[in-house]
Amino acid sequence: MKKVYKSVEKLDKKCYEKYDLSEDLLQEHAALGMYNHIKSLPNIKTILIVSGSGNNGADGMALARLADEEYNVTLVTLSEPKTTMAKLQLQRAKNLGIDIQNSIELRDYDVVVDAIFGTGLNKELSDFYINAIEILNNINGYKIACDIPSGLGFKNGCFIADITITMGGLKLALFNDDVKDITGEIIVANLGLNSKLYEDNSSFFLLEETDITLPFRNKLSTHKGNYGHLLVVSGEKLGAGILASEAGFALGCGLVSIMTHDDKIFLPPHIMHTHHIPYNLTSVAIGMGLGNFEEDEIKHILSLDIAKVCDADLFYSDVILEVLNDSKCVLTPHPKEFVSLLKICQIDDISVATLQQNRFFYLQKFCKKYPDITILLKGANILIGNGDNIYINTLGSSILSQGGSGDVLSGFIGAYLAQGYTPLHSAINGSLALTLSSRNYQYNNYSLKPQDLIEGVKNI
Repeated sequence: MKKVYKSVEKLDKKCYEKYDLSEDLLQEHAALGMYNHIKSLPNIKTILIVSGSGNNGADGMALARLADEEYNVTLVTLSEPKTTMAKLQLQRAKNLGIDIQNSIELRDYDVVVDAIFGTGLNKELSDFYINAIEILNNINGYKIACDIPSGLGFKNGCFIADITITMGGLKLALFNDDVKDITGEIIVANLGLNSKLYEDNSSFFLLEETDITLPFRNKLSTHKGNYGHLLVVSGEKLGAGILASEAGFALGCGLVSIMTHDDKIFLPPHIMHTHHIPYNLTSVAIGMGLGNFEEDEIKHILSLDIAKVCDADLFYSDVILEVLNDSKCVLTPHPKEFVSLLKICQIDDISVATLQQNRFFYLQKFCKKYPDITILLKGANILIGNGDNIYINTLGSSILSQGGSGDVLSGFIGAYLAQGYTPLHSAINGSLALTLSSRNYQYNNYSLKPQDLIEGVKNI
């Protein structure tokens, strides 16, 4: 798990003031981080570095100086340097005879480095920069973004990277839902000091593969009751309930039951069918295709003093208000459902588009009003909110963009809840199980079924 920051400005300032590390020294290490990555690439001869007028541009100029001995480097400066470091780095490049141009030639390079704008960009790009970035995107070559891709988060143009080498610490802007196809791989360049000294407190955390805890059975003298009993409440859309039930078994539940009003249903033999609430439940998954359940029945189930995962239909009904102060509950809305939930809770009335542009903001707003509950917001990147903290799961892909994936997720989370994991750890582990399972099918991602995600947890 890694810390993520809205801004690293305070962290850089701490380096200057507390550790007596100069801006120049940090910049040299930023350039060195990019240079070391380029050296790891095979068959590299030509490098194009395009720099802006600020400190992001200065990083690019420093890289040009480091790379010039080993590679054929072209440095393009799009405007006169404005910051002290940009002026210094450009003068150093000139002193060493670096090939410096004022415009971008549209031809192939082995590596293209975008060092035009960093995190300081606070307005839409001018036509000049839109055109420059468009040219860079049309050049064939391995694309590196210095710190963040130029134009990230703005509407009228953005550099599309194969990799983003971000300086010192991870930035929150790199994990918005609409930038996953823009940033490419994200790595952090060390700035010349122990990362533990550089970092500070944060409310945002990036989940990694190694953060998952699988519910291994380590004791020998046990029985099925030791591993929990998950109840899946299913209405007319029984398929959703079956997927959630199968997912519950796949992640260790001792017993799984489906509760329906229908007598004529066919279930796998290991899933029990009931019309009533079993006495020995340890968790409930509810919301998937509720259909013919009456509101009073739903309220009664939600009032049970056991762990719950709530999904789908519940987010369009006022009955969801029954659980919003329940610390044993996990909510799993997708964006449209979350927008409905925000309106029901009288937090805000927004469009899905507005939410998608401000996912962290609205999730924090919800968690501030309901600090006891755990909420998982689905998307290209899964966000999990609990109290002051937000956890980011970037490990999924378009493989999960199909009906049934959310039902499998509910079953995974319900399984962890049934076995006594906390709601937060159930949401984290359930989401990691889903996304890591999907990685088993990256090479034939067009052919995946939700059942494959259930089978895939065997290979995590």
